[in-house]
Amino acid sequence: MASSNLASCLVFLVLCSHVVSFSLRPSYLLRPSSNGARRTSPVSLRMQVRSPTEAASQSLATSAAIAAAAVNAAVSMRKLEAPDVDKTYIVKDKERQGAVDEEGLPIVYDKELIEAYWRKQDGALQKRWREFLSVSVPFLTKMITMLVRGGVDELKKNEVDLAREARQNLEKLGPTYIKAGQMMSVRPDVLPQPVLDELAYLQDSVKPFDTKVAVEMIEQELKAPLGKYFSEISEKPVAAASLAQVYKAKLVTGETVAVKVQRPDVLSVVSKDLYVLRRAAEVYQGLMDRFAPQQRTNYVALLNEWAVGFYTELDFMNECANQKKLKGLLEEQMVEGMYVPEVYEELCTRRLLVTEWVDGVKLSECSPEEIREVIGIGQESFLTQLLQVGFFHSDPHPGNIIRMSDESKGKIALIDFGLVACLQQEDMDQIVNAIIHLANKDYPALVDDFISLGILPPDCDRPKVIPLMDKALSPYVKGGGAKKYEEELKRMYGMDGSSGAAIGGFQAMTQDALTVLNDIPFTIPPYFALIARAVVTLEGVALIGDPSYGLVMEAYPFVARKLLREDRPEVQRALQEVLYAGGGLKTSRLSVLLNGALGVVARTQGGAFIDFDSIPEEGVPLEEAIKYLLSDKARSLRNILADEVENAADVLLRQSLRKGFSAFLNNLPRPPFISSFLPSPETVPTMFLLPTASGTPQPVLRPPQELLEVVAPKLTREEELYAISLVDLIKSALGEDAATLVAGDALVDPRAASRLLLSVVSTGKLPGWSSLPAPLADALKQLLTVLNGGSVRREEEESQESSAGGWQTNLQEVLGTLEKLEEKERQELNDVVQGTGSRLWQRMLNRLETLSS
Repeated sequence: MASSNLASCLVFLVLCSHVVSFSLRPSYLLRPSSNGARRTSPVSLRMQVRSPTEAASQSLATSAAIAAAAVNAAVSMRKLEAPDVDKTYIVKDKERQGAVDEEGLPIVYDKELIEAYWRKQDGALQKRWREFLSVSVPFLTKMITMLVRGGVDELKKNEVDLAREARQNLEKLGPTYIKAGQMMSVRPDVLPQPVLDELAYLQDSVKPFDTKVAVEMIEQELKAPLGKYFSEISEKPVAAASLAQVYKAKLVTGETVAVKVQRPDVLSVVSKDLYVLRRAAEVYQGLMDRFAPQQRTNYVALLNEWAVGFYTELDFMNECANQKKLKGLLEEQMVEGMYVPEVYEELCTRRLLVTEWVDGVKLSECSPEEIREVIGIGQESFLTQLLQVGFFHSDPHPGNIIRMSDESKGKIALIDFGLVACLQQEDMDQIVNAIIHLANKDYPALVDDFISLGILPPDCDRPKVIPLMDKALSPYVKGGGAKKYEEELKRMYGMDGSSGAAIGGFQAMTQDALTVLNDIPFTIPPYFALIARAVVTLEGVALIGDPSYGLVMEAYPFVARKLLREDRPEVQRALQEVLYAGGGLKTSRLSVLLNGALGVVARTQGGAFIDFDSIPEEGVPLEEAIKYLLSDKARSLRNILADEVENAADVLLRQSLRKGFSAFLNNLPRPPFISSFLPSPETVPTMFLLPTASGTPQPVLRPPQELLEVVAPKLTREEELYAISLVDLIKSALGEDAATLVAGDALVDPRAASRLLLSVVSTGKLPGWSSLPAPLADALKQLLTVLNGGSVRREEEESQESSAGGWQTNLQEVLGTLEKLEEKERQELNDVVQGTGSRLWQRMLNRLETLSS
């Protein structure tokens, strides 16, 4: 969309050289002569150059005009083809491919049929081209005149009048250009408020066509009198948009419905505008090829995707199918707060759409405070469409989102499904990876994502790309739209307002921009045109309600939940990349990811990026975290943690067995005088009955030390460090006695186990303890106390003192949470524990097999 608008601006200069002369010194523009040769023609002087700044501006305009004229001349000599859509992400009705209407226009976009139509309409195409120029060139001329005469201040002084004229020009040009204005009307970060106010009229205040014509079209499409299906219909449309207008009606069966009727002959107009825009895109492509040959973006292909999408919006049967499918997908994903109205498919045709009526107020008519309240719902719905189901509404402007009066079905409703796109799973996975890396400011990994997405080539110059990525993307991630982006760029380049800083900063920024244009061959894939359109539109709506809104950071909790939930290999790899950055499992990153999934985000200094290595100060409650871990929402994480728990248990068990074996040997009685002549007990072959997978014990004769080396191999250096980190983690969470136990030092300090068990008993939350008979429970508590060498009262007093804080508070919280688990959660926990135990036992059996073989 942006490329076609810019291309159109260039074309204004290209084809009307006499208009360009308003601000140029005498110069020469290339023009083709009647016999095809090149000749030059002077351009008259119409304005005196009054300052060096104006002279520079005029010189730049002259150069651009000459280059654009040459490119346009080259383009005009080529055969113009319709947009090619061998690969498109737009959802189309394949069953009706090849069908045409009464004018010969394809019902579903078809390149060959469009070209055949154009060949028969050459005169009409040229007429449409002249209409386009007659409206746009005078307006551009006026803007450039003001800019040269008084700079930006002059434009700002006249912005109200310019905005009104721009809106009127878009309405004159028709539906294609009204669509462009609609998209820009939701960008408060790009355009000043007077312009937004004018463009907002384009959302649903376009001049309607006669209701009598609309009724005739309804009857023609349904092939029956209006009264056969409708008991009443509004005298005037309740909304008039660029492609259609909507009436409120009641079916003979009693349901209140919205009746969407297509504008007469709109398909013919749009097909001609595709010609105009295609020509503009080719001119722009030629300019980019000439001045930035390193850039590999196919701007014509970008236009193709947008043009095909716009054409597809005119097929209401396709819209009907899109609406039904997306409604079902959102219901399957249980997206809360968002409602998609029902469709009456039996009353729908290519030019007529009948859907459930929704009472409410469009977001375009809501206050910023009201919009802020529903940003989260719209965002969750859009991210689900884009990253979860790969089927997304590509035009979520505020006129298509309704704040519902009756919130029993949802808080907001989504309408107008003419432009819907789909993504493949690999595209969604790559976008998820890119969001994680962008949120974490991991630009080296983001380069890989951009390569996978087709934005950068595999042989790109990474040392040059990464710092430029930082400068270009970091300001965007901070949120706030284009205005904040500009402020951040000025701060980054040291442009503090002084003249010296402004010059130096501008030079540095220009150098970076030239590096991007000349040295980094990036490409914008065609499907990005649709994603960008949807993101730009949705972000623009959110910025109205929250001027500091930033989609990347706001999307992070959704992405975190996706990583924790899905167990596909691609998602598992992305999750492991986050959790195991730089080596083993980072528990801090696990905590950050889990907190992020539950809406608590740890941010870096300044709040711009996710800090994966800092646990949020105010994290989610332990009970909420454990319940989330045991739910279906953390399925992917549990798969990884199951392996991690198994490895951790294996390391700690081997460490405990080796420490226990050494302690046993050291405490083994040795006969006096002759012990030095006896072999060490660990080296004496001994008969052992070893367990096997079949269940039948296998006798083997081996020295105990050899058996130990098989059952509990010595820990590597990495495993020793891992064991130390695990023990420290348990110590901080559950206390010294628990750490002593898992470290394998229970034989050195046997009271640690009994103290730990007594502490657990003292909480009153030991699973199953409450079901014991009171006398038996008291007796067991007495026994544990005696083993600890103390009295029950003293132990209870110490327990109460320590329970005010520290590890015992954590222990109580853990046990209390386990006690509150629902049956499904308890079963999931049991499955994890039993599964881990089974795999550990299998490891042991596999090791023992080497002794019997």
